[in-house]
Amino acid sequence: MSIPSKLSKSPLAVARQALAVGHTALPLYAHKFSPKTYTQPQLFACLVLKTFFKTDYRGLAVLLCDYDALRWLLGLKSVPHFTTFQKASRRLLKAARARKLFNTSVRRFLGRRRRLQRVALDSTGLECGQRSLYYVRRRQGREKRWKTVAYSHYAKLEAAFDCDSHLMVAALVGRGPRPDVDRFVPLLDAALSQVRVNSVLADAGFDSEPNHRHARERHHVLSFIPATHGRPTTKLPTGKYRRRMRQRLNKHYGRYGQRAQAETGFSMVKRRLASMVNGRGYWSQCRDLSLLAISHNILLLWAAAGFLQSRSGFVNNLT
Repeated sequence: MSIPSKLSKSPLAVARQALAVGHTALPLYAHKFSPKTYTQPQLFACLVLKTFFKTDYRGLAVLLCDYDALRWLLGLKSVPHFTTFQKASRRLLKAARARKLFNTSVRRFLGRRRRLQRVALDSTGLECGQRSLYYVRRRQGREKRWKTVAYSHYAKLEAAFDCDSHLMVAALVGRGPRPDVDRFVPLLDAALSQVRVNSVLADAGFDSEPNHRHARERHHVLSFIPATHGRPTTKLPTGKYRRRMRQRLNKHYGRYGQRAQAETGFSMVKRRLASMVNGRGYWSQCRDLSLLAISHNILLLWAAAGFLQSRSGFVNNLT
Protein backbone atom coordinates (compact mmCIF):
# COMPACT_ATOMS: atom_id res chain seq x y z
CA MET A 1 0.00 0.00 0.00
CA SER A 2 1.43 3.37 -1.00
CA ILE A 3 1.44 6.34 1.34
CA PRO A 4 -1.07 8.96 0.11
CA SER A 5 -0.01 12.46 -0.80
CA LYS A 6 -0.50 15.35 1.59
CA LEU A 7 -2.22 17.42 -1.10
CA SER A 8 -5.58 16.19 -2.29
CA LYS A 9 -5.86 14.85 -5.82
CA SER A 10 -9.67 14.67 -5.70
CA PRO A 11 -11.56 17.60 -7.26
CA LEU A 12 -14.66 16.63 -5.28
CA ALA A 13 -12.77 16.75 -1.98
CA VAL A 14 -11.22 20.11 -2.91
CA ALA A 15 -14.59 21.54 -3.95
CA ARG A 16 -16.18 20.32 -0.70
CA GLN A 17 -13.52 21.98 1.46
CA ALA A 18 -13.52 25.18 -0.61
CA LEU A 19 -17.29 25.40 -0.30
CA ALA A 20 -17.05 24.99 3.48
CA VAL A 21 -14.41 27.74 3.72
CA GLY A 22 -16.53 30.02 1.53
CA HIS A 23 -19.65 29.49 3.63
CA THR A 24 -17.68 30.37 6.78
CA ALA A 25 -15.97 33.50 5.43
CA LEU A 26 -18.43 34.94 2.91
CA PRO A 27 -22.08 35.99 2.90
CA LEU A 28 -24.28 34.14 0.45
CA TYR A 29 -24.79 37.17 -1.77
CA ALA A 30 -22.89 40.40 -2.29
CA HIS A 31 -26.03 42.57 -2.09
CA LYS A 32 -29.64 42.11 -1.12
CA PHE A 33 -30.70 43.14 -4.64
CA SER A 34 -28.30 40.77 -6.42
CA PRO A 35 -29.80 38.33 -8.98
CA LYS A 36 -29.14 35.45 -6.53
CA THR A 37 -28.31 33.06 -9.36
CA TYR A 38 -25.05 31.89 -7.81
CA THR A 39 -23.87 32.26 -4.23
CA GLN A 40 -20.48 33.72 -3.36
CA PRO A 41 -19.27 30.45 -1.75
CA GLN A 42 -20.14 28.62 -4.97
CA LEU A 43 -18.13 31.08 -7.07
CA PHE A 44 -15.21 30.96 -4.66
CA ALA A 45 -15.14 27.15 -4.82
CA CYS A 46 -15.11 27.43 -8.62
CA LEU A 47 -12.07 29.74 -8.45
CA VAL A 48 -10.24 27.22 -6.27
CA LEU A 49 -11.07 24.52 -8.83
CA LYS A 50 -9.62 26.73 -11.55
CA THR A 51 -6.32 26.73 -9.68
CA PHE A 52 -6.62 23.01 -8.94
CA PHE A 53 -7.09 22.14 -12.62
CA LYS A 54 -4.44 24.68 -13.77
CA THR A 55 -6.81 26.19 -16.29
CA ASP A 56 -8.33 29.57 -17.16
CA TYR A 57 -11.88 30.91 -16.82
CA ARG A 58 -13.02 29.49 -20.16
CA GLY A 59 -11.51 26.11 -19.35
CA LEU A 60 -13.22 26.11 -15.95
CA ALA A 61 -16.60 26.67 -17.57
CA VAL A 62 -16.00 23.74 -19.94
CA LEU A 63 -14.91 21.46 -17.09
CA LEU A 64 -18.03 22.24 -15.09
CA CYS A 65 -20.13 21.42 -18.15
CA ASP A 66 -18.47 18.01 -18.39
CA TYR A 67 -18.37 17.08 -14.69
CA ASP A 68 -21.91 16.46 -13.43
CA ALA A 69 -20.65 15.40 -9.99
CA LEU A 70 -18.91 18.76 -9.46
CA ARG A 71 -22.02 20.71 -10.45
CA TRP A 72 -24.13 18.57 -8.10
CA LEU A 73 -21.70 19.00 -5.22
CA LEU A 74 -21.54 22.78 -5.70
CA GLY A 75 -25.31 23.03 -6.11
CA LEU A 76 -25.07 24.69 -9.53
CA LYS A 77 -28.27 24.47 -11.55
CA SER A 78 -26.44 25.95 -14.55
CA VAL A 79 -22.81 26.62 -15.44
CA PRO A 80 -21.79 30.28 -15.00
CA HIS A 81 -20.41 32.19 -17.96
CA PHE A 82 -16.63 32.52 -17.86
CA THR A 83 -16.93 36.29 -17.38
CA THR A 84 -18.85 35.59 -14.16
CA PHE A 85 -15.76 33.87 -12.76
CA GLN A 86 -13.55 36.79 -13.78
CA LYS A 87 -15.83 39.31 -12.06
CA ALA A 88 -16.09 37.08 -8.99
CA SER A 89 -12.30 36.96 -8.80
CA ARG A 90 -12.05 40.74 -8.76
CA ARG A 91 -14.71 40.96 -6.06
CA LEU A 92 -13.87 37.99 -3.80
CA LEU A 93 -10.07 38.24 -3.88
CA LYS A 94 -9.71 41.84 -2.82
CA ALA A 95 -7.18 42.23 -0.02
CA ALA A 96 -9.62 42.23 2.91
CA ARG A 97 -11.78 39.33 1.67
CA ALA A 98 -8.79 37.30 0.53
CA ARG A 99 -7.28 37.72 3.98
CA LYS A 100 -10.50 36.55 5.60
CA LEU A 101 -10.69 33.49 3.35
CA PHE A 102 -7.05 32.68 4.04
CA ASN A 103 -7.49 33.02 7.80
CA THR A 104 -10.57 30.78 7.66
CA SER A 105 -8.59 28.06 5.89
CA VAL A 106 -5.91 28.25 8.60
CA ARG A 107 -8.42 28.04 11.45
CA ARG A 108 -10.28 25.20 9.77
CA PHE A 109 -7.07 23.19 9.46
CA LEU A 110 -5.81 23.81 13.01
CA GLY A 111 -9.15 23.51 14.78
CA ARG A 112 -8.67 24.35 18.45
CA ARG A 113 -4.90 24.20 18.23
CA ARG A 114 -3.31 27.65 18.30
CA ARG A 115 0.34 26.97 19.20
CA LEU A 116 2.97 25.79 16.72
CA GLN A 117 6.46 24.65 17.60
CA ARG A 118 8.34 25.97 14.57
CA VAL A 119 7.40 28.30 11.73
CA ALA A 120 9.68 28.88 8.73
CA LEU A 121 9.64 32.20 6.83
CA ASP A 122 10.70 32.59 3.22
CA SER A 123 9.73 34.23 -0.06
CA THR A 124 9.67 33.10 -3.66
CA GLY A 125 9.16 34.59 -7.10
CA LEU A 126 6.71 33.41 -9.74
CA GLU A 127 6.88 34.05 -13.46
CA CYS A 128 4.57 36.62 -15.01
CA GLY A 129 3.25 35.25 -18.28
CA GLN A 130 4.25 32.23 -20.33
CA ARG A 131 7.69 32.86 -21.75
CA SER A 132 9.55 29.80 -23.01
CA LEU A 133 13.08 29.17 -21.74
CA TYR A 134 14.27 29.00 -25.34
CA TYR A 135 12.93 32.50 -25.99
CA VAL A 136 14.64 33.83 -22.86
CA ARG A 137 17.99 32.31 -23.88
CA ARG A 138 17.73 33.79 -27.36
CA ARG A 139 16.94 37.21 -25.93
CA GLN A 140 19.86 36.94 -23.53
CA GLY A 141 22.17 36.05 -26.41
CA ARG A 142 21.43 39.35 -28.11
CA GLU A 143 22.02 41.40 -24.97
CA LYS A 144 25.32 42.40 -23.48
CA ARG A 145 27.21 39.53 -21.88
CA TRP A 146 27.48 41.19 -18.48
CA LYS A 147 23.71 41.22 -18.10
CA THR A 148 22.67 38.17 -16.08
CA VAL A 149 19.07 39.09 -15.19
CA ALA A 150 16.42 38.45 -17.84
CA TYR A 151 13.45 40.09 -16.07
CA SER A 152 12.46 43.51 -14.80
CA HIS A 153 9.96 42.34 -12.16
CA TYR A 154 8.13 39.23 -11.00
CA ALA A 155 5.27 38.28 -8.71
CA LYS A 156 6.52 37.68 -5.17
CA LEU A 157 4.88 35.51 -2.52
CA GLU A 158 6.08 35.78 1.10
CA ALA A 159 4.88 33.03 3.40
CA ALA A 160 5.22 31.50 6.85
CA PHE A 161 4.91 27.68 6.92
CA ASP A 162 4.23 25.36 9.81
CA CYS A 163 7.25 23.05 9.75
CA ASP A 164 5.20 19.99 10.75
CA SER A 165 2.31 20.20 8.28
CA HIS A 166 3.47 22.71 5.60
CA LEU A 167 0.35 24.73 6.32
CA MET A 168 0.75 28.32 5.22
CA VAL A 169 -0.13 30.33 8.34
CA ALA A 170 0.67 33.74 6.80
CA ALA A 171 0.99 35.00 3.25
CA LEU A 172 1.88 38.43 1.87
CA VAL A 173 1.72 39.19 -1.83
CA GLY A 174 3.52 41.79 -3.89
CA ARG A 175 6.07 42.30 -6.61
CA GLY A 176 9.84 41.79 -6.74
CA PRO A 177 12.72 42.10 -6.84
CA ARG A 178 13.05 43.65 -3.41
CA PRO A 179 15.05 42.79 -0.27
CA ASP A 180 13.59 40.49 2.38
CA VAL A 181 15.18 42.11 5.42
CA ASP A 182 12.34 44.61 5.91
CA ARG A 183 9.66 41.95 5.35
CA PHE A 184 10.41 39.90 8.47
CA VAL A 185 8.34 42.07 10.83
CA PRO A 186 5.09 42.20 8.79
CA LEU A 187 5.34 38.50 7.94
CA LEU A 188 5.91 37.47 11.56
CA ASP A 189 3.11 39.76 12.77
CA ALA A 190 0.75 38.23 10.21
CA ALA A 191 1.63 34.73 11.45
CA LEU A 192 1.23 35.69 15.11
CA SER A 193 -2.22 37.12 14.38
CA GLN A 194 -3.28 33.53 13.61
CA VAL A 195 -1.20 31.32 15.90
CA ARG A 196 1.23 31.39 18.80
CA VAL A 197 4.74 30.35 17.83
CA ASN A 198 7.61 29.00 19.91
CA SER A 199 10.39 29.59 17.37
CA VAL A 200 10.72 31.18 13.94
CA LEU A 201 13.30 30.14 11.34
CA ALA A 202 14.43 32.30 8.42
CA ASP A 203 17.33 32.44 5.97
CA ALA A 204 20.10 35.03 5.83
CA GLY A 205 18.02 37.37 3.69
CA PHE A 206 16.05 38.31 6.84
CA ASP A 207 19.16 38.82 8.98
CA SER A 208 19.20 42.00 11.07
CA GLU A 209 19.45 42.86 14.75
CA PRO A 210 16.08 44.75 14.83
CA ASN A 211 14.35 41.65 13.43
CA HIS A 212 15.74 39.54 16.29
CA ARG A 213 14.69 42.13 18.85
CA HIS A 214 11.19 42.34 17.38
CA ALA A 215 10.75 38.58 17.64
CA ARG A 216 12.47 37.90 20.95
CA GLU A 217 11.80 41.01 23.04
CA ARG A 218 8.41 42.11 21.77
CA HIS A 219 6.75 38.78 21.00
CA HIS A 220 8.92 36.38 23.08
CA VAL A 221 9.51 34.14 20.06
CA LEU A 222 12.89 32.48 19.56
CA SER A 223 14.36 33.60 16.24
CA PHE A 224 17.02 31.66 14.34
CA ILE A 225 18.64 33.48 11.39
CA PRO A 226 22.22 32.99 10.13
CA ALA A 227 24.27 36.13 10.84
CA THR A 228 25.87 36.31 7.40
CA HIS A 229 24.36 39.53 6.06
CA GLY A 230 26.84 42.15 4.88
CA ARG A 231 30.49 41.85 3.86
CA PRO A 232 32.30 38.65 4.87
CA THR A 233 34.48 39.20 7.95
CA THR A 234 36.07 37.19 10.75
CA LYS A 235 34.89 39.64 13.39
CA LEU A 236 31.83 38.86 15.48
CA PRO A 237 28.71 40.99 14.87
CA THR A 238 28.16 43.85 17.31
CA GLY A 239 24.50 43.12 17.98
CA LYS A 240 23.62 40.87 20.92
CA TYR A 241 21.43 38.40 19.02
CA ARG A 242 23.42 38.36 15.78
CA ARG A 243 26.55 37.64 17.79
CA ARG A 244 24.70 34.77 19.48
CA MET A 245 23.64 33.43 16.10
CA ARG A 246 27.23 33.45 14.87
CA GLN A 247 28.47 31.63 17.97
CA ARG A 248 25.66 29.16 18.68
CA LEU A 249 23.53 28.57 15.58
CA ASN A 250 25.49 25.45 14.61
CA LYS A 251 24.71 23.95 18.01
CA HIS A 252 21.01 24.35 17.27
CA TYR A 253 21.29 23.05 13.70
CA GLY A 254 18.83 20.25 14.39
CA ARG A 255 16.25 22.93 15.10
CA TYR A 256 17.34 25.36 12.38
CA GLY A 257 17.54 22.59 9.80
CA GLN A 258 13.74 22.60 9.72
CA ARG A 259 13.90 25.93 7.86
CA ALA A 260 14.09 23.87 4.68
CA GLN A 261 10.39 23.04 5.21
CA ALA A 262 9.64 26.49 3.76
CA GLU A 263 11.40 25.45 0.55
CA THR A 264 9.35 22.25 0.56
CA GLY A 265 6.15 24.26 1.01
CA PHE A 266 6.92 26.48 -1.97
CA SER A 267 7.84 23.40 -3.99
CA MET A 268 4.41 21.91 -3.18
CA VAL A 269 2.71 25.10 -4.35
CA LYS A 270 4.67 25.31 -7.61
CA ARG A 271 4.51 21.63 -8.51
CA ARG A 272 0.87 21.02 -7.64
CA LEU A 273 -0.74 24.39 -8.40
CA ALA A 274 1.30 26.89 -10.43
CA SER A 275 4.78 28.31 -10.86
CA MET A 276 3.53 31.42 -12.67
CA VAL A 277 0.68 33.91 -12.54
CA ASN A 278 -1.46 34.87 -15.51
CA GLY A 279 -2.37 38.36 -14.34
CA ARG A 280 -0.82 41.23 -16.24
CA GLY A 281 -1.49 44.11 -13.85
CA TYR A 282 -0.19 44.44 -10.31
CA TRP A 283 -3.52 43.89 -8.55
CA SER A 284 -4.43 41.02 -10.85
CA GLN A 285 -1.15 39.31 -9.95
CA CYS A 286 -1.82 39.91 -6.26
CA ARG A 287 -5.21 38.23 -6.60
CA ASP A 288 -3.60 35.25 -8.32
CA LEU A 289 -1.03 34.93 -5.53
CA SER A 290 -3.72 35.15 -2.84
CA LEU A 291 -5.74 32.43 -4.56
CA LEU A 292 -2.63 30.22 -4.75
CA ALA A 293 -2.05 30.56 -1.00
CA ILE A 294 -5.70 29.86 -0.15
CA SER A 295 -5.86 26.90 -2.55
CA HIS A 296 -2.71 25.39 -1.05
CA ASN A 297 -4.29 25.39 2.40
CA ILE A 298 -7.57 24.00 1.07
CA LEU A 299 -5.75 21.12 -0.60
CA LEU A 300 -4.06 20.47 2.75
CA LEU A 301 -7.42 20.34 4.55
CA TRP A 302 -7.76 16.83 3.20
CA ALA A 303 -4.69 15.95 5.28
CA ALA A 304 -6.41 17.16 8.44
CA ALA A 305 -9.07 14.47 8.03
CA GLY A 306 -8.64 11.55 5.63
CA PHE A 307 -4.87 11.62 5.19
CA LEU A 308 -4.07 11.29 8.88
CA GLN A 309 -6.54 8.41 9.20
CA SER A 310 -5.06 6.69 6.15
CA ARG A 311 -1.53 7.14 7.47
CA SER A 312 -2.44 5.64 10.87
CA GLY A 313 -4.04 2.69 9.10
CA PHE A 314 -0.94 2.26 6.96
CA VAL A 315 1.30 2.20 10.03
CA ASN A 316 -0.98 -0.33 11.72
CA ASN A 317 -0.74 -2.59 8.68
CA LEU A 318 3.05 -2.42 8.85
CA THR A 319 3.09 -3.40 12.52
